[in-house]
Amino acid sequence: MRLERAIPAAALEAIRAPFAAAGAVLTDAPVLQPLGLLLDLAGESMRSRLFVVSGDGGEEACLRPDFTVAIARAHIEAGAASGRYLYDGKAFRVAPRGSDRAEEFLQIGVEAFEAGDPVAADAEIAALAWASSAAGGRSDLSLVLGDVGLFAAFIDSLDLAAPLAARLTRAFARPRQLKAELEGGVEVTAEQSRIAALLAGLPEGEASAVLQELWSLAGIEPVGGRRPAEIAHRLVERAQAARAGRLSAEQADAVRAFLAVSDRPGAALDAIAALAGPRRAALDAALDGWRARLSGLVAQGVPEDRMVLTAAFGRAFGYYDGYLFEVRSDALGDERPVAAGGRYDGLPARLGAERKTGAVGCMVRPARAYAGGGE
Repeated sequence: MRLERAIPAAALEAIRAPFAAAGAVLTDAPVLQPLGLLLDLAGESMRSRLFVVSGDGGEEACLRPDFTVAIARAHIEAGAASGRYLYDGKAFRVAPRGSDRAEEFLQIGVEAFEAGDPVAADAEIAALAWASSAAGGRSDLSLVLGDVGLFAAFIDSLDLAAPLAARLTRAFARPRQLKAELEGGVEVTAEQSRIAALLAGLPEGEASAVLQELWSLAGIEPVGGRRPAEIAHRLVERAQAARAGRLSAEQADAVRAFLAVSDRPGAALDAIAALAGPRRAALDAALDGWRARLSGLVAQGVPEDRMVLTAAFGRAFGYYDGYLFEVRSDALGDERPVAAGGRYDGLPARLGAERKTGAVGCMVRPARAYAGGGE
């Protein structure tokens, strides 16, 4: 396993310093995490980036690819109403094919589970990531901003049929699926429709069992590592897609125009407002929240001329459901962010939390933040 290049102790302490002042409790998380849970939350596409560990007769596990899910689980298990947690440790991901990226790397970050003003918390956490990244000495940093929720509010403004709107919102984090929607929708074969009709309405566990029984009766051995529950879920989604209808040419053009917006935040928000459809109340509220968020970022030291709001920006981890950001370095490129984070209010409930609270966090890669590093 390739390790990151070491960085000077003084540089590492400077990068850590903003986090030390964030009012968070230092914590850790088990290195081994349940594979099935992470794939359910982050998406099956993450499988190829994980180090999978199999035991005799036990559930598959993986080395932690980051800390967010592990910290959220620990917070829920502790039964705390709120909490802010600081972590400082190694994470593990398989480098993409053809890349020399490190596979074992240091992450420093904060996860905050708190009630209160989410816009203010968003600005605080992103400003914290910016301060830590800048402490490494790089002069070529930019803050790229996005929002899963802003896309959902824009889709809502178009006044589409509810199933179609829901399908488009889910597709935001899946570029190939979204491209298919904009090009005319997903085709469903007769065979897929009949199987989907059989599975539709069943609880997910029961649908998975039925699909496994069908495979057994047909003498089929599934390949490719995809689980029955995932396949059953996708078959039902495709049948629902066929019933929900498709975008008109005008609606598809409006969505493409939204996704093409990438500019200084103020100009980007104005461009999105000009694209709004007839039912715009939720979008206008989201845009007002963004203007307040940007004011908070500037007030906390993030240079306005270093920020870009990109409407199509998303992250690979599928549990983010709101505001997103990455701190990027021109020298390292878009594929190797120095820092990243965002809002994931829905994750605690998906993990079994009974209390509803806001959830937002960020992490920094010190080896990338350090001006003398190249990881």
